[in-house]
Amino acid sequence: MFTFEDISQGGITSARGFRACGVAAGIKYPNRLDVAMVAGDAACAVAGMFTTNQVTAAPVVVDKERVKHGRARAIFVNTGFANACTGMQGLADARETARVVAETLSTCRRADEPTSRPVDTPACREEEVLVCSTGVIGVYLPMERIANGVKLAVAALSPTAGADAARAIMTTDTVPKEAALALTIDGRRVIIGGMCKGAGMIEPRMATMLGFLTTDANIGPAALDAALRPAVEKTFNRAVVDGDQSTNDTVLVMASGVAGNSELTQAHPQWPEFCAALREVCDRLARKIVMDGEGATKFVTVRVKGAATERDAQLAARSIAKSALVKTSWFGCDPNWGRIMCAAGYSGATVDDQKAQVFCGAECVYDRGKVVMRNRDAVKAVLKERAFDIIVELGLGNGEDTVYTCDFSYDYVKINGDYTT
Repeated sequence: MFTFEDISQGGITSARGFRACGVAAGIKYPNRLDVAMVAGDAACAVAGMFTTNQVTAAPVVVDKERVKHGRARAIFVNTGFANACTGMQGLADARETARVVAETLSTCRRADEPTSRPVDTPACREEEVLVCSTGVIGVYLPMERIANGVKLAVAALSPTAGADAARAIMTTDTVPKEAALALTIDGRRVIIGGMCKGAGMIEPRMATMLGFLTTDANIGPAALDAALRPAVEKTFNRAVVDGDQSTNDTVLVMASGVAGNSELTQAHPQWPEFCAALREVCDRLARKIVMDGEGATKFVTVRVKGAATERDAQLAARSIAKSALVKTSWFGCDPNWGRIMCAAGYSGATVDDQKAQVFCGAECVYDRGKVVMRNRDAVKAVLKERAFDIIVELGLGNGEDTVYTCDFSYDYVKINGDYTT
C-alpha cells in the first residue's frame, strides 16, 4: 500500500511543464467558458483510450491515429457540440481545428518567453495537436467561433489556469472535477494531475466522457500506455450514471518528463508505485463524475463478491448499477432488494438465488433463499445516506468487482427531456 501527497485544489497544471486555460468563445452560449486548452512547454509523451461505441465522433477518429505516434504538444477542447455523426465535414473540421491550434501556438509568443525567440519558429506540428468535443450530437462545429476560441485560448495559457480549464469543459456538470497528488521517484518529486467532465451519458467502455491527465514524470509513450490502461479499467470503466456510452469518450495523459527521474518502465523498481498513483488520480476523478451524475442524490458503490469468475462479478455489478428500477428505488429510499437480485439474475453472470446474499450497508436483507430484513427502518436509514454500499455475495467462487453508480431522480428526466432545446 502506497501513501501519496494530496495536492489541495490541484489539477491539470499541477504537474510541471504544462499550461492550460479556459475561455469564453461563444461556441453555443454567450459569456460562458466553453473552450479549454492544455499545452506542454514542449512535445510530451502521450497515451490515450477511447470509446468503443461503433458510432464514433470525428475528434476520436483523429486522436486515435495521432496518439499512435506517442507525442503530443496540446489538447484543444470545445463544449456545446460533439462533432459526432457529422461525416467527412466533421473530420475536416477536427483536422482544421488542430491545424489552427498548431499554427497559433507556433507563431504567438507567450508573455514569459524570451524576446530572442523568433516569432516564426515552428514550435508545434499539426500532428502534435489532439482535439476533443462534447455536447449535442449531429451539429457541425461553428468554425469561425472555434478559430477565435483558439486565439483566445493560446493567449490565455497559464500554469495557474487549470481551474479555468476544468470549468470550461463542463456541460451538464454542476461542479468542475479536478485532482492531483505527488510521490517521490528516484528522490525526485513527481506530480500527477487531472481534470474530467461528465454527468450524463456515462457508462464508459475504455474511457470516460472526457478525462485529461498530466504528469512531469520521465516516462515514454509505451510505458505511459501500459500504466494508463489498467488505471482506466478499474476506475473510469467502473463509473456508471445511466448506462449510455458516449460517442466521444476519451482519456488522454501527457508526460513532460521534467521531474528528472530515471525513465520509468515496467522494470523500474518504483513502477508499481507510479501506476498506483495514476490509478488513484483516475479513481478520484471517476468518483466525482458519479457524484455529479445528472440529478443524482446518492453515490452508490456496488460490490459483487463470490462470483464464479471476475467477469461474472463485473457483469452482475454493472447490471445492478444500470437498472432504472434499482436506481429509482434508491432515490425513494425504498429497500426493494428484489430488484437487485433480479438485475443480477439477467446480467449474464451465473447466479443461484439459493446461494446469494444481499446487503444494504451492513444490513443483510436477503440470505440464501431467506428474507431476513429484520429492521426495515435501519435499511431505509442506510438508503437515506449521501453515499452507501450495496454488497452482493453470490457464493459461487472468488470473483469480485466494484462499480460506482448513483440513483435516478426526477431531475434526470428534466435535464434530458429537453437537452437539445
